[in-house]
Amino acid sequence: MTLPHPTADQISLPNVLAVLGDPTRLAIVRYLASKEGVPLNCSQFLDLGSKTNLSYHLAKLREAGVTRAEVVGTSRLITLRRDDLDARFPGLLDSVIAATVNDTALPAVGAPEIEIRA
Repeated sequence: MTLPHPTADQISLPNVLAVLGDPTRLAIVRYLASKEGVPLNCSQFLDLGSKTNLSYHLAKLREAGVTRAEVVGTSRLITLRRDDLDARFPGLLDSVIAATVNDTALPAVGAPEIEIRA
């Protein structure tokens, strides 16, 4: 089973910004950025809410082109589409992530230390 993802050219700035306007989705993106290049099982984000709620947020991120979800057996592995986002909107993702580092209003996921890719 494969999940639909927009192509890099189909990723639109209004959709990306709308998706990143939600604190839960922003926390997911911040955590994915801290684990850059490592596909994460969706269970990594269960701190953020119920499975149903989490599925909703992960689908919104995927549909906007912010993340990629790969189905592996009964799991979904989530990665950040950094290359596509950087190609479409240079510097946007780094700016958004940098702005979230000390934002205590965002829900916590995993380790509190977030490394920003320079």
